[in-house]
Amino acid sequence: MTELIFASKNEGKVREFREFLEPLGITVKSLNELSNVPNIVEDGHTFTENALKKATTIAQAFNQPVVAEDAGLVVDALDGAPGIYSARYAGDHDDAANNAKLMQALDGVPFQKRTAKFYAVIVALKPNGEKLVVEGSVAGRILTEPRGHDGFGYDPYFFYEPRQQSFAEMTATEKNAISHRGQALQKFVQEFKQWWEA
Repeated sequence: MTELIFASKNEGKVREFREFLEPLGITVKSLNELSNVPNIVEDGHTFTENALKKATTIAQAFNQPVVAEDAGLVVDALDGAPGIYSARYAGDHDDAANNAKLMQALDGVPFQKRTAKFYAVIVALKPNGEKLVVEGSVAGRILTEPRGHDGFGYDPYFFYEPRQQSFAEMTATEKNAISHRGQALQKFVQEFKQWWEA
């Protein structure tokens, strides 16, 4: 086995995984490179359930090892929303609409009570059912105005207090060193070889 499918059409995420896996001699294919990709129904109640659904659907369809990821923003004052619906909070993958809805939902909530965390889970699955699950999270607060021009999604509103910056004010390298996805990826890197060779 030298090929693995990353169950995503997000080329930014796919690139992150390629950078790690290709030096190990593993070819990473995204869903954009495959035909007859089955519809993935993300109807789980947690990030882990949804990532596992993606991995299982694609592993069964193509009989190859698969890596899937699910991530989102959890806001305490909103009882955990947008949570698993982060990407489609106000429509499908519309960052501007999602952020506008978030600002509306938090209207009147003081900064000290706008605590939140970004959460990510990565699931790797072989056709034989052998799986690896890792997660990462990072705490912050939600700003009332966007700051910075890098990043995507909720990054301009996510304020990381130790650096006194929003995620969108950091370089990709700075953000990846502390982010939820960065943490999950570091754990994945540590445990991948054992899973791959098992």
